Amino acid sequence: MKLFWAPQTRSSRAVWLLEEAGVNYERELVDMRSPDRHDTDEFLAASPMGKVPALVDGDVMMSESAAIALYVADRYCSGTLAPALDDAARGKFLYWIMYAPAVVEPAMAEKFSGIEPNKVRNGWGDFDLMIATLENGLRDRIWLLGEQFTAADVMVGSSVVFMRMFDMLPGSETLNAYADRCLARPDYQTALSLEKSN
Repeated sequence: MKLFWAPQTRSSRAVWLLEEAGVNYERELVDMRSPDRHDTDEFLAASPMGKVPALVDGDVMMSESAAIALYVADRYCSGTLAPALDDAARGKFLYWIMYAPAVVEPAMAEKFSGIEPNKVRNGWGDFDLMIATLENGLRDRIWLLGEQFTAADVMVGSSVVFMRMFDMLPGSETLNAYADRCLARPDYQTALSLEKSN
């Protein structure tokens, strides 16, 4: 298994997830900031847009952090990092794993850019609704599905930590405690240490 990655990108999620999954993989650094970089055919086959993270696992080639999270959790950690297909918790798991790219990221981009929110037009509502929904989802829970840490926590937890890092996270005791729990995971620390060393 090979992960194409770059520091300070969404590929930190994929590193965190692969570490949590305990699978053997190699990392190939892609210099995303180089204007004259030359992408390999293998990388472009996995990521047609030339974005990281991208994953090659035998004949499987894919990009997008949520897709990678679902693939790895289902293929290698079904029942732990992902509820089994016939588990009633599967619905909530799918909701939360997609919450980061479908709701958190567009709401953050809208707020950061100073764009006037439009709850009717935008499927993500707005930043305040995104935060309130996330707080409600974590109220009285350790992780998004309760006691069990899953790939959904990798996706959402990394977003919450990112918001806190850039002073976008409101003074929410629930969300700050969740960020602390995510950061306390050794595999997340491994992913973050790679950020600093590259």
